[in-house]
Amino acid sequence: MKIENTTEKTATQLVTSIVEGIQEKKGHHISVADLTDIDDTICQYLVICDGNSPSHISAIYESVREMAQKHTGEKPNAVDGLRNSLWVAMDYADVVVHIFLPETRQFYDIDHLWEDAQVEQIPDLD
Repeated sequence: MKIENTTEKTATQLVTSIVEGIQEKKGHHISVADLTDIDDTICQYLVICDGNSPSHISAIYESVREMAQKHTGEKPNAVDGLRNSLWVAMDYADVVVHIFLPETRQFYDIDHLWEDAQVEQIPDLD
């Protein structure tokens, strides 16, 4: 049994809140990459999902921000991409969130950058 330290426990709670925020606004194709066993990564977890349109991506962003704040007290250190909402990145230090339009996600294909990671696919709720 793996015993989580405080930082890992906080990160996993944050991931759970982020996924809840995504699902609240019906985000699709949620992937959670666990990078904790990989050396020299930028974060512990990477959460990736799709939105149907720029306005849907903005709604998912707001929901993620609110859920993370409500459940963990965490705010993103940085957010990028809100101007056009084709790809919004949220940096929570230990967790990085990417919210894509499907065609943008396919073009950049960041899901495959972490092939060594353990990736969990979260089923869509609808």
